[in-house]
Amino acid sequence: MSAEIRYISKPHPVSGLTNSKLGIWCFLASEVMLFGGLFSAYILLRTSAVEWPQGASRLNVPLATLNTLILIISSVTMVMSWASLAMKEFGKYRKYMGATVLLGFLFLVVKSFEYGHKFSHHHFPSTDMFYALYFTLTGLHGLHVIGGIIVNLYFLFPGSALWHKDPEQFTGRIEAAGLYWHFVDLVWIFLFPVLYLL
Repeated sequence: MSAEIRYISKPHPVSGLTNSKLGIWCFLASEVMLFGGLFSAYILLRTSAVEWPQGASRLNVPLATLNTLILIISSVTMVMSWASLAMKEFGKYRKYMGATVLLGFLFLVVKSFEYGHKFSHHHFPSTDMFYALYFTLTGLHGLHVIGGIIVNLYFLFPGSALWHKDPEQFTGRIEAAGLYWHFVDLVWIFLFPVLYLL
């Protein structure tokens, strides 16, 4: 006897959400708590420090600005990949999702240049409080970008077979992946001014 899992493609009548959307919102709530705790620690440490290390003046603002633009563009391509599926244009979906993945990789390449520059000048998490927080926040964010790239690569290649079986369910999964990607971008939008500009 097999039991059918309900609300995979159709939303629940009470919540108005599919299982995947409800699941991703619960997951993102936990991620907000994780990054919220780290941002709170940064604020508390910075405001209570007698003398704050001047690490921000040693950060590369132009590279960080470039990375901000890259992530904003990747959010647009992610939305376009979902919109392409909503309009039943699978070919366009693959182009936009491929662009999202490439932009994610480009973000990591730019960040690796920035990290390499820091390491070559002997700036490590152990250097001072600023660099400890800088590497923790940006490193954790980088891991989230890698996770998003892996999920998007899956949906771009093997996972896309679901499109031919159940287009509605596949579109819902891309919407959930997009919500995660937008969250990752939003975290960077907060990290950029806090670490690089203040």
